[in-house]
Amino acid sequence: MTVASRPTPRLLTAGQLFLDLVFADLAAAPRLGEEHWTPAFGWGPGGIANYAIAAARLGVDTVLCADAGTDALSRLVRERITDEGIADGIREVSDWALPVTAAMNYDGDRALVTGGRPAAPLASLLADAPVTPVAALHIDDSVSEWVRERAAAGTKVFADIGWDADDNWDPAALDVLDGCHAFLPNEAEARAYTRADDARAAARALAERVPLAVVTRGGHGVIAVDAATGTEVEIGAVAIDFVDATGAGDVFGGALAAAELTTWTLRERVEFATLVAAITVSRPGGAAAAPRLHELLPWLDAHPAAADPARFAFLRAALHDGASPFAAPPRPTPSSHRTRI
Repeated sequence: MTVASRPTPRLLTAGQLFLDLVFADLAAAPRLGEEHWTPAFGWGPGGIANYAIAAARLGVDTVLCADAGTDALSRLVRERITDEGIADGIREVSDWALPVTAAMNYDGDRALVTGGRPAAPLASLLADAPVTPVAALHIDDSVSEWVRERAAAGTKVFADIGWDADDNWDPAALDVLDGCHAFLPNEAEARAYTRADDARAAARALAERVPLAVVTRGGHGVIAVDAATGTEVEIGAVAIDFVDATGAGDVFGGALAAAELTTWTLRERVEFATLVAAITVSRPGGAAAAPRLHELLPWLDAHPAAADPARFAFLRAALHDGASPFAAPPRPTPSSHRTRI
């Protein structure tokens, strides 16, 4: 890892890394024999890097732990990660190449095709990972003990399990959430795992497993349930002209994990993450289109119809005069004592 000479990370991200190629604003799904052009194109690191990029652009010192190959695409992705100011905790694997995902956006959503093989389980990668207040992980069975140890040390782990490609949606798969602070599935995943009839019921069922259950609903907003207090938050989406859904849930998760470092209420943290994700999907490129902290208020000023001004009054107060809500607390200075003789 190359994190020693950098600021101490406050957010650890770890999981599967990809190179994403994003084709947005398509009129329809391509059919066999056709060729489609779109000027709305972008590329960049994908997968767990979506979390890291979203958080780093908000001003949070972030480290990314993942496997990458020694191939040219792996080098390209690592260069982009460094350019984003993210600490490189990447492990090189000589006999493996970084997977590549093509994301095609049409009809208000996206379809993904990935070439390559998944990375190895996370456990060995995380053995020497720095201890941080918050972590965002692609959870697998190998990290259960690591999660519990970090939780005991005070780390709040935000978990992503991902899509069940086998379409089994076995509730036992959620046992890996033991020790995690938050679980952030989309509505389809939440309902499939819990067998619930609606997103609210699914969020309540998931809150029996983790302290914070957050179910994203795309253009219908977000539902969050705080198990400790019983607080339930339901908010609508920010009104935007949709362009590209690639990485939207990951960007939301990265922003929400970052917001855990603030003193904001649950509603304010969810509102903040929703705004960051909304701005991202209004532009092509996936997480490469995620906004920086200084962009948020100008974006709201330029899009007055996006939300009621009162909705983000807390954000205006937090960013007053260039302040950052993510600033690390000052380290205590040792007291000076004068010895009496």
